[in-house]
Amino acid sequence: VKGAPDRMVKLCKYQAKGGVAGDENLEDINENYWIEQIAILSSHGLRVLGLCRTTIDKDSVKAGDQLGPEFVNGRPEGKWLTMVGLCAIMDPPRPECVQAIKEARGAGVRVAMITGDHKDTATAIGHMLGIVDEKYSEAVTGPELDAMSDEEIRKCVMTHNVFARASPQNKIRIVKALQAEGQVSSMTGDGVNDAPALKAANMGVAMGKEGTDVAREASEMIIADDNFATIVYAVKQGRVVWDNLRKVLLVNTPINNSQGLSVLFGLLVKLPNTPISAIQILYSNFICAVTLGFVCAIEPAEDGIMELPPRRVGKRLIGRFLFLRIVLGTVLLTGCVVGSASIIEYGGRYDDWSVEERERMMRGVAFNVLDFGAISVMLSARFAYNSSIHPRVFQGNPAAVFSIAIVAVLQVFLSYVPGLNSFVFSMRGMDGFGWGLTFASMVIVFIVMEIEKAIRRHLKAQGADTDDRETPFFTDGKAPEVDMKMPKGASKLNLQELNH
Repeated sequence: VKGAPDRMVKLCKYQAKGGVAGDENLEDINENYWIEQIAILSSHGLRVLGLCRTTIDKDSVKAGDQLGPEFVNGRPEGKWLTMVGLCAIMDPPRPECVQAIKEARGAGVRVAMITGDHKDTATAIGHMLGIVDEKYSEAVTGPELDAMSDEEIRKCVMTHNVFARASPQNKIRIVKALQAEGQVSSMTGDGVNDAPALKAANMGVAMGKEGTDVAREASEMIIADDNFATIVYAVKQGRVVWDNLRKVLLVNTPINNSQGLSVLFGLLVKLPNTPISAIQILYSNFICAVTLGFVCAIEPAEDGIMELPPRRVGKRLIGRFLFLRIVLGTVLLTGCVVGSASIIEYGGRYDDWSVEERERMMRGVAFNVLDFGAISVMLSARFAYNSSIHPRVFQGNPAAVFSIAIVAVLQVFLSYVPGLNSFVFSMRGMDGFGWGLTFASMVIVFIVMEIEKAIRRHLKAQGADTDDRETPFFTDGKAPEVDMKMPKGASKLNLQELNH
């Protein structure tokens, strides 16, 4: 018989001298000795098995019987086994797992371990993994959890990272206690008995190689390589997707807003005609979304993304500061488009031109100011916090350079190709002054948005909430109440996988 040594000792009446079988080598068991040896081996992070034996009547079993725990436990003889020895197994954590846990902690993701190992073994492994420290200094066992009330277990899960000798019921209670404390919990597992806890967690994660079909069906995510580091990588990629969605909104929304607002404010300042035509608006909307918006959708992870804490539960894509950035980008683009058109119309430089030629110059300048200004918005939006006034603004994402080149070449092409510029887009090729206004507007948009970003970085360094982590604006409210009651039938949970 093999099993958890601390439990096997309680079922043993004898011990074998020198581990040698035979009635002549039996002596009364010294429980204190075995418990001490188990503790010594477990404290070194070794997984320990107790190896026992006994003699039973031949008539008590039949050929083909599956002798499980129920055959060993609860026998009328009480203590009836003979302790032969201990088997210690070293199963060290993967090096990449230790690094992944360190990275997860830096990202504000707390990692806890639920295991069936001995308490001392679990604590030692926890030290190796870096999840046992001054704040989370010891392990708690399944029987100790069983004796706790709902309030006590809620406090326990916030002060312990290692749970040893845990049963399937313990796993469910741990998950529900974390959720009751407002924590977003993810549970990993591979066995049939893990399925209820995987289902109860916010994100159940099953193992793809060693996991059972039941565990995979109960999970939201399956790890193909059974490596914890993959989970941390998935967290990183999830943050990249979130950030990129926000960056796409920051690029496309001001561009779209300024297209309509430029027409409105152009009329309010009494320009003789709209600063940009309908076909120019349609073209800008299409080309900017396909090129500049696409760049932000495929941005790689920004430096420091795994050093930020998780976003608050219920936070929407557009928070206070993103909303302010969108407003700022809209105001800048609209102001530059309408301002440049007004300079062409009222600046006096083109008074000797015909009304039609001056209007075409105005629209040519406004059109280029809008699309080149959109490039500035994209360059600033590529980095949520880090400054874009840096060589990295043209590095890391080749699509950024290609999209700028595409937009710039098309703008020049549309501005100077005869017939296409005048007949289709109602404009004419710009002179040096027009290009000066275009590049000046481009610089103004870029610099002002970077100044705003620098102010936000300063506020964040001073401890201000620049990510809506505490302020309940633009959120869905508080996390829902969690029912701490165990699922029906969970008290008798002892599932077994059927082998066909």
